[in-house]
Amino acid sequence: MREQWFRQISQQQCDGILIGGDIAESTNVVGYLQQLAKRTDAPIYFVLGNHDFYGSSIGDTCRHAIRACRETRQLHYLTDLSAISLCGSSELRRVYLVGEDGWGDASEGDYHGSYVRLNDFQQILDFSQHDQSEWELRLQQLGRICADRLWAKLCEIPPDATQVLVLTHVPPFREACWYEGRTTDDNWAPFFVCGQVGQAIRQISQSRPDCQFTVLCGHTHHAGVVRLEPNLTIHTGSATYGEPQVTGTVLITTRGVSVQR
Repeated sequence: MREQWFRQISQQQCDGILIGGDIAESTNVVGYLQQLAKRTDAPIYFVLGNHDFYGSSIGDTCRHAIRACRETRQLHYLTDLSAISLCGSSELRRVYLVGEDGWGDASEGDYHGSYVRLNDFQQILDFSQHDQSEWELRLQQLGRICADRLWAKLCEIPPDATQVLVLTHVPPFREACWYEGRTTDDNWAPFFVCGQVGQAIRQISQSRPDCQFTVLCGHTHHAGVVRLEPNLTIHTGSATYGEPQVTGTVLITTRGVSVQR
C-alpha cells in the first residue's frame, strides 16, 4: 500500500504536497518522507501526527524530522518553520501557509469522566515513562506549546495577506472533529481536539476579517467541513488504517482557496 501511495502522489500534477501527519511511526516516518521526496520534484510540506511519534519521544522524533529537512531539499516541516509565502506568481504573493502538529490537549470535553484512553499513552515515551496522574498536565502543556508557536507565526504574517492556509494534524475545534457524520462528544474531545490551537486561530481570524483562513486537519479518520466565522473554514480529512491515499486537492487562485475531494 505504501508503494501505491507513493505512485499516487508522484502522478499528481501539483505545485506542492501537503501531509497532515500519521503516515508512519517514529522508526520509519523520516524514511517514508525521504522516499516520497525521491518520487517528486514538488515541495513536500508536512506536520506530524500522534502515530508518527510511536516508539520514541516527541522531541527525538521532531529532531529527526528537522534534520531530514536539512538533508532533503523538498522536505519542509511546517512546525519548525515560520509562515511561507506561496509566491508562485505575483497574484498569489499575499497567500501564506503555516503549520503546527497540534495535540489532543484535554482542554475540551470531560477528561476525568472519559472512558477513552489512546494507545499514545503506552506508545509515546513522553507518557509511558510517567505516571498516569501526570498525563492530563502533559497534554495541556503540549497544546499550549503548539498554540504559542502557531500564534507567533500567525502574528508575523504581513497585514496585506488575503489568504492563510493552516495545516495541522489534530482538529482545533470540536465542530471540526467528525465521526460518522457527527461531531465529537465529551468522551473523545479531550484527545481529538486541540482547543488551545483553536483559540489562537479564532482570535487571529477575528482580528483580521479581511483575510480568509482555511484550516486543514485530520486525526479523526472521518471527513467534514465547517465554517465557524465568515473568514474561517475547517476541512477535516478522512483516512483508513493501512490504506494511505490522497484525500483532496487544494486549489489556490486569486479568488481564494478551495478544497476539492
